[in-house]
Amino acid sequence: MGYGLIIIIVLVAIAAAGIKIIPQSKAYVVERLGAYHRTMQTGLRYVVPFIERVANNVSLKEIVKDFAPQPVITKDNVTMQIDTVVYFQITDPKLYTYGVENPINAIENLTATTLRNIIGELELDETLTSRDVINTKMRSILDEATDPWGVKVNRVEVKNIIPPRDIQESMEKQMRAERERREAILKAEGEKKAAILIAEGEKESMILRADAQKAARIKDAEGQAEAIVKIQEATAQGLKLLKEAKMDDAVLKLKSYEALVNMANGNATKLIVPADLQGIVTAGSAIAESLKK
Repeated sequence: MGYGLIIIIVLVAIAAAGIKIIPQSKAYVVERLGAYHRTMQTGLRYVVPFIERVANNVSLKEIVKDFAPQPVITKDNVTMQIDTVVYFQITDPKLYTYGVENPINAIENLTATTLRNIIGELELDETLTSRDVINTKMRSILDEATDPWGVKVNRVEVKNIIPPRDIQESMEKQMRAERERREAILKAEGEKKAAILIAEGEKESMILRADAQKAARIKDAEGQAEAIVKIQEATAQGLKLLKEAKMDDAVLKLKSYEALVNMANGNATKLIVPADLQGIVTAGSAIAESLKK
């Protein structure tokens, strides 16, 4: 009885060892007697002891591999170090298990050779400015090459491009010169705009002053014209009043004397008096006669 119980316990233990709980995003590749038998997905599964075994435990999540920098040579014979990051996912656990020996190492070597081929077709400047092109080409080539291995390459990124030290120094000098050139251009453009604004301000100021002077002259001329008109109107009005008053010789003579007095009271330093004041009276009479007609 004792040995029988022990045998039963051993058999139960062996049978229980074949129970497998497969977590989410995992897949087990099972072999039977050394040959591929099936792929077990998530859940409670059973593997027959001694007959079947789990050959590979595969993760179905997206895998990120940052590969070490690789030396590459550009088309213009510049050697640089480039490291890449590959994002891939296992789509077929069977092919991943049996398609290639050491798949991760195979992907790394394939990435390095593909990168050398692509960079070898580009010059230094193109390499530094064409990361998107490099990434796209590498993803396409790697995805096609790894398809027989049950691997789907989702994305490839060039992480760092490290040119030689002398190239870096040359690039730094070039960038510094470019920044100085841009600074000089911006400064010149600023000075140009300032000069234009100053000139435009002076131009507008001169135009405004000229308009003001023109308006002042026009107002002055209009005032003088109006004054002349007023004087002429006053003179005409005075002649009209004299005509209506019917001046006689005595009035004309009196007005002549008043005119002489006004002339004497003026600023003139010399006063010429007619030899015959009667001439003045005669002239006044002539004016009166003309007004009477």
